[in-house]
Amino acid sequence: MVRTIDICGKDLEDYRTIVPRATFDVETALHDVVGVCDAVRDRGEEALREFSERFDHVVPPHLRVPTDRLDQALADLDPQLRAAFEESIRRRRGVCEAVELETSSHQVELAAGAHVRQRIVPVQRVGLYVPGGLAPLASSVIMNVVAAQVAGVESIAVSSPPQAEFDGLPHPNILALCRLLGVDEVYAVGGAQAIAMFAHGVAGLCRHVDMVTGPGNIYVVAAKRHVRGIVGIDSEAGPTEIAILADETANPRFVAADLMSQAEHDPMAAAVLVTTSPELADQVRRELDPMIENTTHRDRIRTSLGSQQSAIVLVRDLEQGIAVVDDYAAEHLEIHTANAAQVAARIHNAGAIFVGEWSPVSLGDYSAGSTHVLPTGGAARHSSGLTVRSFMRAMHVIDYDADGLTQVADGVERFAHSENLPGHANAISVRREARKGDTHD
Repeated sequence: MVRTIDICGKDLEDYRTIVPRATFDVETALHDVVGVCDAVRDRGEEALREFSERFDHVVPPHLRVPTDRLDQALADLDPQLRAAFEESIRRRRGVCEAVELETSSHQVELAAGAHVRQRIVPVQRVGLYVPGGLAPLASSVIMNVVAAQVAGVESIAVSSPPQAEFDGLPHPNILALCRLLGVDEVYAVGGAQAIAMFAHGVAGLCRHVDMVTGPGNIYVVAAKRHVRGIVGIDSEAGPTEIAILADETANPRFVAADLMSQAEHDPMAAAVLVTTSPELADQVRRELDPMIENTTHRDRIRTSLGSQQSAIVLVRDLEQGIAVVDDYAAEHLEIHTANAAQVAARIHNAGAIFVGEWSPVSLGDYSAGSTHVLPTGGAARHSSGLTVRSFMRAMHVIDYDADGLTQVADGVERFAHSENLPGHANAISVRREARKGDTHD
């Protein structure tokens, strides 16, 4: 089922040409969503209802979920599931507050009367999108809301697709988590139209936001690309992916289970095993077949594992394996090797690293305390996952007095003239002249 790519005899400067990846053509989808976003901008709620019927096959009685339905969803929540939700929130909030939060303001005195201070300020209003397609990702509520709350975001709105089986409302677990987290602005709007609603605002329904975050399908991603600049976005997340770097010490059953768990997300999900051991590769294949046969989403998993984006990559040694996974820059990278922590410390590019056989990606998806909104498609080479800092901005505050400006005035004027911007120089000169006048008085 899973193809094998043997690169033991190859030394490449860039292994990205070898390791498989899913095709994710956002530009093609962008053509489809521009009309949707523009219609929401121009026709507001009328367009939202039209697209809800066309794409979700249900028109919610209320596009904004009434508060009593949030209360009901929380009251109806299975107590054991609620306990799991609360533990996940507790751990995610703990990591946000202890590790990710950076709110301190730093000031430097460059000379007498010359001060520059950095203020860290939160985004004021955020729209959080929660998918509801193949899987209603209630966990995304936690990942987005908790980080935004710890950052100090004043206004948080959540949107998730309406579901015909739930009277046109989002999945009850999503509603219950919103209520549990104290978010009462929730919309039964999905897809590109939800992103447009957040970006442009809809009169009488939803005020526009400053930033849109959260994963979604290719149309959601395309819509985020289209409105970027009108609002900030977290990322353009593509299909989920896992890479596992393993040697002969790895447990093949654990490896197989973790490959399968990511393949379960989507037929386009990528599952890549990079290993120094042909024997382990064979053992993993043998474990996969019965495991897949006995699970619910077997067709989806087989499609994912049998497609171009998934493979077992045989490498010569651990050094080559590290080079391969660094070039691949996986959303999720598991290390199943001897001295796993030491190997993990050598990795430069990954959305998140899961160290050793007792740290599976599934743990990070729910209750590790880490974020599960991570860069995909190789973007981990330059981008980070969604954290508290994603919702915060650095603002410089420049505070010079007359003496502080005078000390560098000559240099600033020369600099401005060298760039042929005499008006810039004049903004300095008029102040120098004014100060001379004050001194003469």
